[in-house]
Amino acid sequence: MVVAEHQTAGRGRMGREWIAAPGDSLTFSLLWRFVARQNLSGLSLTIGVAVVRALQKVGAGDTALKWPNDILRDGRKLGGILIELSGAAAVIGLGLNLRLPESMPDDVRTTAAALDGEIDPNTLLAAVLAELLPLLDGFALEGFSALRDEWLSRHAWTGRPVRVLAPHTEPIEGICAGVADDGALLLETAGGVKRILSGDVSLRLT
Repeated sequence: MVVAEHQTAGRGRMGREWIAAPGDSLTFSLLWRFVARQNLSGLSLTIGVAVVRALQKVGAGDTALKWPNDILRDGRKLGGILIELSGAAAVIGLGLNLRLPESMPDDVRTTAAALDGEIDPNTLLAAVLAELLPLLDGFALEGFSALRDEWLSRHAWTGRPVRVLAPHTEPIEGICAGVADDGALLLETAGGVKRILSGDVSLRLT
């Protein structure tokens, strides 16, 4: 595991920049090796459960999950998960906002959340690892399905109208119907329930 108090080239999903300044974020990358040919579907959702468990234990307030990899606080983005795979090896990246950087653009600031110095970063890191490591062991044996119900109980947008955006495809709109045992998003549409395996999800304006 590598922990950084500052990143100069932090990034999120789809090549987005992770904005950070020294001391403003808790960021780390963890290398975890699974057995060859194991199905790793739902891994990011499993990690999300570990993170919100840890945040709850250290008193971080109202936190929730957004499919597939966002951590929310009071409906705004507190952090994100990025996983890169190489064979059976997974590099698990996590970033959590301790403070919002002064350089953060206003349009991003309105959708972002931070812990605002409420929790010592080392205490938070220890809590996350204490929750994460057993869940990774469990995932290696059972996959995501064993955590599906808990993930659903922490998902912010189940039952709400959403829009799914993915590269090179038209947006898909529907009602979020939760997730399948493999972590796929289930979307109720006019044409029936669709399984969504990748993409960005946003609340649909109604």
